[in-house]
Amino acid sequence: MPRKQRYPWTAYVALIPMALTVVFVYLGTMVWSAKISLSSSHTFPSNDFVGLTQYVRLFNNDRWMVSLQNIVIYGLLFIVACLVIGFLLAVFIDQKITGEGVMRTIFLYPYAMSFVATGLVWQWMLNPTLGLQSVIRKLGVTGFQFDWIVSQDKVIYTIVLAAVWQASGLVMALLLAGLRGIDEEIWKAARIDGIPRWRVYVSIVMPMLGASFATAFVLLFVAVVKLYDAVVAMTQGGPGTASEVPAKFIMDYLFGRANLGLASAASIVMLLTVLAIVVPVFYVRRQAMRLKEAG
Repeated sequence: MPRKQRYPWTAYVALIPMALTVVFVYLGTMVWSAKISLSSSHTFPSNDFVGLTQYVRLFNNDRWMVSLQNIVIYGLLFIVACLVIGFLLAVFIDQKITGEGVMRTIFLYPYAMSFVATGLVWQWMLNPTLGLQSVIRKLGVTGFQFDWIVSQDKVIYTIVLAAVWQASGLVMALLLAGLRGIDEEIWKAARIDGIPRWRVYVSIVMPMLGASFATAFVLLFVAVVKLYDAVVAMTQGGPGTASEVPAKFIMDYLFGRANLGLASAASIVMLLTVLAIVVPVFYVRRQAMRLKEAG
């Protein structure tokens, strides 16, 4: 159909508010932040130009380097664990089990919770004097020790536990939708050929779920970069700065230390990191869709 018939002018008019929001709110604030990151701004914005001084200061800041190290450890463990657990849950539910609707709700419910609420619940559970360690010791296992949340070397892993518990259900829902779209004839052919079920998943099903895995990866990666609520609720970045993450660093320097220039530089670094990961993923997906349509 001609473009004018497919997309009437009313559709373009309806898009104007969102287009203005994108241009002035999202893109505008990005440009403003980039400008401020090249200035010596502290409490109030400044129009002077200092080049990349703020970025040099940023990467000479020990607290920032700790936050980068923590976000890398957290991101790798969080994304891999969510993808693996989410896929296994999706496979489990795809077996058309009894009470499937209830199971889906149970697994997906944590994602509906606020990350602050999740963090507070896990903080209580992992508290050495009140939570899991205390309960198990009262049951008679006096040598049991699980005090990761107060250990500088292990505290980041407690945040991973809480985040994986919350986000695995989302991955399950995405991959389950992909599994339900696979032709039943594939399973019938595999059974006739005597191919083990695990081999069908590894060699056939998982490659067919590439788009679903890519979507889940992008959502999880963005969640990694945005990590803030769980850290504040569980550890406040402690002990010391052992669980510091970039988002908390930015918020602390923006509001707590009134260092607008350094906080803006940190936010631009995180924005570029997201773009460096997300843009190639979407480009590859778009190219794959074009090849599929052309074929």
